[in-house]
Amino acid sequence: MRRLTSAIVAAGLVTAGVGFEPSIATADAVVDTVPVEADPSEVVITPDGSHLYVTNFLSRSVSVIDTANNLVTDAIGVGDFPFGLAVTPDGSRVYITNAADATMSVIETGANTLTGAIPVGDSPYAIAIAPDGSSIYVTNFLSDSVSVIDTGDDTVTDSIEVGRLPTALAITPDGSHIYVANADEQTVSVIETADNTVIKTVPVEGRPVGVVVTPDNSHVYVTNALGATMSVIETADNTVSEIVPVGATTNAAAVTPDGSRVYVTNAVDSTVSVIETTYNTVTETVPVGADPQSVAISPDGAHAYVANSEDNTVSVIAIDR
Repeated sequence: MRRLTSAIVAAGLVTAGVGFEPSIATADAVVDTVPVEADPSEVVITPDGSHLYVTNFLSRSVSVIDTANNLVTDAIGVGDFPFGLAVTPDGSRVYITNAADATMSVIETGANTLTGAIPVGDSPYAIAIAPDGSSIYVTNFLSDSVSVIDTGDDTVTDSIEVGRLPTALAITPDGSHIYVANADEQTVSVIETADNTVIKTVPVEGRPVGVVVTPDNSHVYVTNALGATMSVIETADNTVSEIVPVGATTNAAAVTPDGSRVYVTNAVDSTVSVIETTYNTVTETVPVGADPQSVAISPDGAHAYVANSEDNTVSVIAIDR
């Protein structure tokens, strides 16, 4: 997220690798570092936890990592400047936004083959997939919109106007609502998926660029890049209930499967903050690679995976449970 987040902060706009032998951690700590291609931006893990997919912004590719040994097993060429990605609930497909193409690439995970490209809006950024796999939602950074795609035939069925420069988005586990971070407005748009309408706009702090929903649907955590904070939104009334200080230039966040912790990447600090959600306090700060962008948590909650854009690596964090 560096090349877009840095522009937002500064201007208000816009190969296979070799794994390392894992060690045993007694607390949250990096236990492995996986080399990938140039400028890794986003990382997603398959529902069975067996593979990671990583977009490499400058290499125009997606790296595939086997989590059993943390080795890169494939590198798939996609469109120009791939950024966001998401995997379907059944693990059969990965969708990737290509920022310079105004398209979204589709990878079939069985053979890791590219099967097509879907036209979307201008500078597509992030992706969220409905829990039942029926629809895909894509933020279009320069179109101030969210494209809705029917996965039955991979066609765009709707376009939803949101705030200025939408970045990340997240769908609630029950599939009823989508939360969209609007970087240039310091707001979060709340979309009701039943009719794809914005039902509320929630003010947050400076330059929101990341958003995640807790597994119980009760809270939304929003990263504020300029504020070095997280805004916590209560979904019951869609109001901010708390502000949590974290590291400098917060980028992305991920929540553990049990909802007890949120992991937040801090680009300038090259760290990951760990928030205990019961009291919304930072309990750990984990050093990772340079300029960490996104983070993903394994389905069993045992590991966090962090894409480091300046190091061209993925850090593997063992989560102390």
